[in-house]
Formats: sequence, C-alpha cells, structure tokens
Amino acid sequence: MTQTLPLTQPLPARARFPLPILAISIDLDGTLLETAPDLAVAANRMLKEIGRPPIAVEIIKDYVGNGIVRFVKRTLTGGMESEPDDELFLRALPVFEKHYAQALSLTTQPYPGVVEGLRAMHAQGFRLTCLTNKASTFSVPLLRDTGLLPFFEFVVSGDTLPRKKPDPMPLQYSCEKLGVPANNFLLIGDSANDTLAARAAGCPVFCVPYGYNGGNDVRALAPDAVIASLTDALPLIVKAA
Repeated sequence: MTQTLPLTQPLPARARFPLPILAISIDLDGTLLETAPDLAVAANRMLKEIGRPPIAVEIIKDYVGNGIVRFVKRTLTGGMESEPDDELFLRALPVFEKHYAQALSLTTQPYPGVVEGLRAMHAQGFRLTCLTNKASTFSVPLLRDTGLLPFFEFVVSGDTLPRKKPDPMPLQYSCEKLGVPANNFLLIGDSANDTLAARAAGCPVFCVPYGYNGGNDVRALAPDAVIASLTDALPLIVKAA
C-alpha cells in the first residue's frame, strides 16, 4: 500500500523544483511492480525442494533488490551479505530460477499510480527506460506480462552490463544511449541502490516509500524527493529545452 508521506525531502542546495528533465529511468521491483509475493512463492518452493523451512513474505521483502544471486543467498542464509555453502548455493540457484519462471507473474501487479504516471510521463514527452538489477530472463517477461513493456524505449537489466546498481554504470550507459546529460536524466527508485547509483552518476533521484529498501525509511537516503506515487513526480519536473 502507498504510504502517506510529505511529498518532498529537504533538497541539496543545487536542486530546485521543477527539475529540467529529458528522460526518466524507473526501477522495477518495489517501484513499478510489487514482486515480493511471487518471489516468496518461488523461494519457498525452492526451500521445500531442498529440504529447508519456508520464509514469511515480510522477510522476503527485505531480501529484494540486488539481483537473483544475492536474493537466493539471502534466502539460504538469512543474512543480507552472508555467503552460503558453495555446494548448497549451486544446487539451490537453478531450483529457484525454475520455480520463479513458473511463478513470475502469478500475482505481481503495478503499484497504484504506476500506469497513470507512465501514461502522463509519455504524454508530456519524457523518454522512459526501466533500470533493474533483475536478470533479463525475468525482467522483460515480467514487464510484458504486466503490460508495462511498451512504455519503455529499452530495459537495462542486472545482466545487461558488467556492473549493476549501486554502481553508476547502468545510468551512465542509459544516458549515453539516449544522448541525455546526467543532470537531465531522472531516476525513480525505492532503495539505497538507486540513490547511490544516481549520486555517483550525477543524476537527480526520487524515491517511493512503499518498496523494498531492507525495511528502512527512504527518507534517510536523502533523495531529491520522496513521492507517494509516480503521478506525484510530474509536478516536480519540467521538460528540459
């Protein structure tokens, strides 16, 4: 559910609304789509198959955001950066991938305001891309299944480049591909991965409060704005000349 929060955070001295923007890149898990329930289905099917007890969806939510490999490791260990036994991990990963391919879009849906926000952004001439740490095997079919894929010029997935968020490479690649300066390229996400990548790339960044930030309040990340939904980004930006 979308939380009621102040629309904007205190801004860095250099930032002034409305921000001049040409293109917008939007995170997938926890920003566009509520994927945790289907990730939990796949994770618990995997755990059952390898003889482990199930994990609650609320815990699974905290494991989302750094790609499938790290997600499976967190599921196996219960730690955000812990490493499981190599043999166990190599056995579990393909089992998870099998089950997630089957459960990919069982219940996953766009968050409130997502479709309306994408339509409005497109209508106002902003170029749109999707930037996710999820592997392309899952990201593109998921966007297609939920009807969001046509909104985006391209998708940068977790395996598109050698490095992924919080590294700035995916944003730098996107700016170059679109021919858009970093200061005119807005990233909208839900986590520290997004804010760190955007700051390193020199891009403005907005965060939504309803996603997967390890259970932590996104306001502590000091994005340029916290928006209750994608539609709330529109009053804060203007099409750059």
